[in-house]
Amino acid sequence: MIRPLAASLIALAFVATQTTATAASITDHYTIEKLPLPKGLDPQVGALAVAPSGKLFAAFHRGEVLTWDPEHKHWHPFAFGLHEPLGMVVISEREVLVMQRPELTRLTDTDGDGSADLYETVCDDFGISGNYHEFNFGPARDAKGDLYIGLNVASNGDKTEKEVRGEFRHFGVTHEDVIGNWKEAKGKIGRMYSVVPYRGWVLKIDGKTGAMTPFASGLRSPNSLGFDAEGRLLVCDNQGDWLGSSKLHHIVEGGFHGHPASLVWRADWKLGNPLKLPVAELDKLRTREAMFFPQSILANSPTQPLLDTTGGKFGPYANQVFVGEMNISRIMRVLPETVAGQTQAAGIPFFDKNGLTQGINRLAFAPDGALYVGQTHLSWAGGEGIQKITWRGTVPMDVHGFSLSKDGFDVRFTKPADAKTITPEAFKIRRYYYEYHEAYGADTDDLSNPVVTKITPGKDDKEWSLTLDSLKPGYVYEFTFKGIKGADGEELINTLLCYTCNRLRDGSAPSPQIPGTAPKKPAKESTKGKAKEEKPE
Repeated sequence: MIRPLAASLIALAFVATQTTATAASITDHYTIEKLPLPKGLDPQVGALAVAPSGKLFAAFHRGEVLTWDPEHKHWHPFAFGLHEPLGMVVISEREVLVMQRPELTRLTDTDGDGSADLYETVCDDFGISGNYHEFNFGPARDAKGDLYIGLNVASNGDKTEKEVRGEFRHFGVTHEDVIGNWKEAKGKIGRMYSVVPYRGWVLKIDGKTGAMTPFASGLRSPNSLGFDAEGRLLVCDNQGDWLGSSKLHHIVEGGFHGHPASLVWRADWKLGNPLKLPVAELDKLRTREAMFFPQSILANSPTQPLLDTTGGKFGPYANQVFVGEMNISRIMRVLPETVAGQTQAAGIPFFDKNGLTQGINRLAFAPDGALYVGQTHLSWAGGEGIQKITWRGTVPMDVHGFSLSKDGFDVRFTKPADAKTITPEAFKIRRYYYEYHEAYGADTDDLSNPVVTKITPGKDDKEWSLTLDSLKPGYVYEFTFKGIKGADGEELINTLLCYTCNRLRDGSAPSPQIPGTAPKKPAKESTKGKAKEEKPE
């Protein structure tokens, strides 16, 4: 029930005067520690998963899979010789599915000695050109037991090998062109390309038979997949050509998610070279991103989306989705919702620095509520090793929920707010969009500053409704919170939130894009901290 602001102020006035402001630090509520690793191991983590017993399975860049016993603090070898494993699902302590470069593999410990002695191909029905950038991610497992994997496109920072797996297909160059005259072919093939089957796709794999079905196209670098509490399949994609900024996608069957190189593998594709299609035509075909991660604001290289299935053992975020970040020492939360049939979401930092290492590539929750964090760098800006984050049992003052309303946004905090700090001035807003175009990245276009004109408190002083002077679909709403405190005096722990508004509550959608209307200031590709484009993005 919504009640007047004045009543809320009176109700909280006495409480507020009895408390003093407390500095906000995530480590007041969570501990972080680093796991010891065996000597001689390249500690770059490609995959993490936890068995029901609490045993941690970790796959490393050079092909090892090891298990960690948290009770006895002991590592044990489970498998060796894999080729760049970048995803894993634990079926049981004796059966594990690992996504490596050539295939999805089942590893089985048949004799119960703690190490796999049976390696079986589950699915390899996709192409490999030999390009260094053809990373493979997943699997994510749905409630029926079916599996989903994501395949990177190749980079024109390198050509293909002479021998490829699968048909070579491109409407601008032949395989002979690539092998015989790469200098000329490089200019025609596209910055990121898909010349063998299903690069840039999400594939569905039958959990019983291993049969593969092409599921959705248009991805550039789908660095891991995961489901949210509503069963939506989520994938993070990284800024690059055709991506103005990094994105969170809700993957839908048959969807085209924006990067055109992979369209050549659609069974019904008859339009020739997709790179030659007008941008406006591609824009009509695509399924819009659920959320932008504004570049160098919220994230630079988002990684794995992971649902908190701990039932509250990790704090007040049960059934919310956490996302890793490669280039910033940050773990984020994303809050998806459906508006007029379109998925859109808010993104907010969760854990920044405070001992957190860069290069957060993989996440895994344990049955006791701990969160394992695996890092990598692959000659990029990043880190290495495994960290463990544990909840101390106290609730931080944080944004818990954020949702679009008919004339603004509804925000819910993890605990009651001090009403005196919930003022229009406490919400600084920037509104902008990223142009959909072929260039690498994009500037923030049509920047404006909407203002909060009215605030209405809801129940228990955790919920507040913000009315804005204007709302537009197709824009990112970037909030910076100023001076907000809990009724207990604790400052808001995270002060940044970015909401991608694809549609309004009345169903209003963005106008079709008119190419060339956005200011033409090509985004410069950052070279800070990298040798070449060879991280799993």
